[in-house]
Formats: sequence, C-alpha cells, structure tokens
Amino acid sequence: MLKVGLVGAGYWGKNLIRNFVEYDGCVLKSVCDVDEKKLSKVKKRYPGIQTTRYYLKLVRDKEIDAIVIATNVGTHFELAKLALENGKHVFIEKPMARTSEKAAALVRLANKNKLVLSVGHTFLYSPPVLKIKDIIQKNGIGKLYYISSSRVNLGIHRSDVSVVYDLAPHDFSILFFWLDEVPTMVSCVGYDYIQRGIPDVAFINLAFASGVLAHIEVSWLAPSKLRRTTIVGEKKMILYDDTNAQEKVRVFDKGVEVLNPESFGEYQLSYRVGDIVIPRIEHTEPLANEVRHFCECIKTGKRPRSDGLDGFVVVNVLQAAERSLRNGGRMETINWGSGLVKPNGNGRKKMKKVKTG
Repeated sequence: MLKVGLVGAGYWGKNLIRNFVEYDGCVLKSVCDVDEKKLSKVKKRYPGIQTTRYYLKLVRDKEIDAIVIATNVGTHFELAKLALENGKHVFIEKPMARTSEKAAALVRLANKNKLVLSVGHTFLYSPPVLKIKDIIQKNGIGKLYYISSSRVNLGIHRSDVSVVYDLAPHDFSILFFWLDEVPTMVSCVGYDYIQRGIPDVAFINLAFASGVLAHIEVSWLAPSKLRRTTIVGEKKMILYDDTNAQEKVRVFDKGVEVLNPESFGEYQLSYRVGDIVIPRIEHTEPLANEVRHFCECIKTGKRPRSDGLDGFVVVNVLQAAERSLRNGGRMETINWGSGLVKPNGNGRKKMKKVKTG
C-alpha cells in the first residue's frame, strides 16, 4: 500500500489530510507541522496518524513513498527539493515556487530521479472545467476570441504573497489547460490598499500567439465571493460560474455574423440569439479527484495532469505579471528561454513540453 507523509496542517492542509485519509488507495502515515496545537487537532480526529514537528523524520522515513507539501509558498522549494533528493514523490500546493528558476530546478530534479511531481492546480480536476475543455476541443464554440474571469472575495488577506500569487494561479492553470497554449505577453495593474507592499487587488491581461486575449480580475476586497468566467467564441459563448451550485456551466448560442454587403463600402452585422444549453455535469469533489490521480500516477508511472511543467508555466507567468505590476502595468514579454517549455512556432493551441533529462 502506498504510504504518504504530509507537511502543513493549516487551512488547506486540513482538506488534504481528509482526502488522503478517505482515499482507500493509500495510507496517510504521518503529518508534520511546527504548531503543536494543529498536530493535536490532527491526532484527536485521526488517532492512527503519526505526528511530528520535524520534517526530516518524514523525508528519511523509508516506509513513506510520497510527500505532500501544504505550507507557505516561501518554503515550497526547500521542502520539495529535500523530498525529491530522498527519493520521495511530491505533491506540492500552488504556486509551486516563488520563482520560475526554483520551479524549473524542481522539474529537472524530479525528472532526473524518475519521480512524480504534481502541483495542486485543483481546478484541473473539477468536472465543470473538464466539461468546458471537452467543448472547446470539439470546436463547440468555434474559434476562440477571448476569456474574461473574476475571482474576488473579502479576504483572506495574506502577508507572505500578493493577491496575484494567491488567486491568479487558479485562473492561469485553467486557461492554459483549456487553450493548451502558453501566453506570450502579460500586463498587470493593482494596488495595496490594506497592507503596504502587498497588492490586494489586481487586473491582469494576457496575450496569446493564436490571437486569444484573456483578462483576469483578482481581489481580496470585494463585497461578495465571485468565481465567474466568460468564454467567447466565433459560434457560441460559455458562462462558467463556480459559485452556482446547480448551473455551473451554461452554453449560449449567441454571436455576431458579418453579412455580404449589398453595395461597395456597406458593412452589415447580424446578431444571433439562440438557445441556452446547461450540460449535464457529474458532481465530484475536485480535491478528491486530484488526490486519487496523484496516487494512481505513482503506481502507473503516468504523467500527472498538473505536473511540474504545468506548475513551472504558472509560476513563470506569475513572475512576469508581478514584474509588470512593479513597473506600473507595462506590457511584459514572457521569457520561455528555460528550455522546459516552448510555444509552437505558429503559437496555435499547443504547448510543446521539452524533455528535461
């Protein structure tokens, strides 16, 4: 039986603990945290799980096959590096690392040691996101024009990262998954209204070589929680509302067509308004799907859907977005010179992942 160790029993770590315990394909052997109170709560709820304040006990435990990292982003690199060096498969929460250089180093180390490296881009295991991916792949909305997304709520303000690093990884991972393409340029404007030096609201624009544009709004300063994405295509449009329990995905048969002019210089448009389709979508917990997928990849050797390369891509774009934010919103060309990921020459709907061994 696959045995797992987890470090970080905080807000998100508790959800991971529950899902690893409930999955019958592995055993969560040990949980590590520096906070004794958190460990006491874990021990009270799950008496069979070992607890420790010392991370080295996890990585040096020969019975443990994989390490799950759910700590602050500033600790991700060192913890993951130590686990990979000790022959452990790694599941690391988003964002994968603070810089693209550190993310790339983890990808290369995992590849060198033939270990599974998975990043916690949980929405890639969400049935609505997978349904939209299927619709786009089957040309269900025609040529993609643009995507606009809002991910806002009141709090929780963090002191270790900006709202860009906290919330935008969700939207970046979803977009790149849908498009199967990396962006070429990014701009970002925002402001630090509450904590000086830590932006709590930001507006991000992405440009892709295929012609697709994307706009993302992220904020810790909003009166209500909003998780809404609009996808506009040549034939149809999609509204994805993750806060709508019953109708998360709606497909609109709406569009604009250019009519043949009757005379030289005449320009006519026809606006089409058709049916609204609400596709049937299964209801399963994305995190449970992700945990199962990670464990299955270890057993089968399959590459995770949200592998280290995907984590690197997200961090690289995050880094460019924050660079733009510091420079007053200047459009930044995204550097893909690491050798890990190269956009196709024509930039169309494809992301080429280069072998790293």
